[in-house]
Amino acid sequence: MNLVIDTNIFIAALLKDSKIRELIVNSHCNLLVPELIYQEIEEHKEELINKSGLSEEEFNNLISLLNKYLTIIPNEKLANYQKEAETIIGAIDKDDIPIMAASLSNNNCPIWSDDFHLQKQKTIKVFTTKEIIEKS
Repeated sequence: MNLVIDTNIFIAALLKDSKIRELIVNSHCNLLVPELIYQEIEEHKEELINKSGLSEEEFNNLISLLNKYLTIIPNEKLANYQKEAETIIGAIDKDDIPIMAASLSNNNCPIWSDDFHLQKQKTIKVFTTKEIIEKS
C-alpha cells in the first residue's frame, strides 16, 4: 500500500529518535513524500538542527538514512494535481496542498498526518500516528 507522509511526520522523525522514526524504518508500506518537503526542511534547517540536538552532519546523515525508506514524488508529477488538491484542502489550509496533490497523484492513497486540518477534508483517508501504531 502507498502512504503519503505529511511534513509534520517527517520532521518529527528528524527531531528525535521516536516511535515515528521506528515506524518509517519498519514500515511495510511504500512511503511517499513530495519533493517540496525538502525545501521546507531546508528553510527551517537551522531551527530543526537546534531542536534535534544533532550536529549538521548528523542531521544530514539522518535525512539520508530516512530517504532510504521513502519514495520522493517529483514536483513535476504534483503539478497536474495542484488544482484538484486546492479545491479539496485549499480553503482549509493552503500549506497542505502539496500533501494532498501527492495523494491524488498516487491514486488517492491515504496520508499519514497528525495535522488536524487534513482530517477536516473527506476526500482522502488520513491516518494519525496513533492509528498507524494500532495497524502495525
